[in-house]
Amino acid sequence: MLDRIHFILVNTTHPGNIGATARAMKTMGLSQLTLVDPQRFPHQDATFRAAGADDLLQKAVITQTLDEALSDSAWVVGASVRQRKLSRPILTPRQLAEKILNHAEGKVAIVFGRESSGLTNEELTRCHDQVFIPTNPEFSSLNVASAAQVIAYEMRMAFSGNIPEKTYDEPLATADEMRGFYTHLFEALDHIHFLDNRHSKQLKQRIQLLFNRAELKKTEINILRGIFKTVMRS
Repeated sequence: MLDRIHFILVNTTHPGNIGATARAMKTMGLSQLTLVDPQRFPHQDATFRAAGADDLLQKAVITQTLDEALSDSAWVVGASVRQRKLSRPILTPRQLAEKILNHAEGKVAIVFGRESSGLTNEELTRCHDQVFIPTNPEFSSLNVASAAQVIAYEMRMAFSGNIPEKTYDEPLATADEMRGFYTHLFEALDHIHFLDNRHSKQLKQRIQLLFNRAELKKTEINILRGIFKTVMRS
């Protein structure tokens, strides 16, 4: 079950953080690591900080964009300490681990942002949920590898058999399918002039959050896209 969980690091600046994250993952039995446009990798600092988790570095997937990294993910979670203007479900690592057990099929992606600025608002709109690690409010900043260690630990505890597992009768739509869905949806909304105002960018983000919370299945995506086709023919 743990091999369904993928950690994705976005635009990591220091290669040592990549190695330390790989070490954190391997100690908890996680093995799927993706790097989105890392600034320096491969690098000796990454190997040194991995401290025996070199195999995760060697098989890490490297992509140029987050969309490419998420293309086959069924459920996407953004790790961010900051509250954003647009609300989305916010989970602790323990709540996240329990919820993952409800997603019995498909790849789960947990996305970590840049060391200095985290994930952008646009990147967070690609996430179904947000995970937040409760820390000392007077000193709340966690190193990306430390955050990965906390989340990886909760994954291991949850998957040790202490929490009953539920299953879905059909798979959720992947991130790639959701991206196609949103493209089709916004084309349909443009067709009926629903987005003809100066707040259309924020409105699109709110619509994405709405459908992300719905956790759409593949068949539901097909039904909705059929409706969009009918709307655009009118």
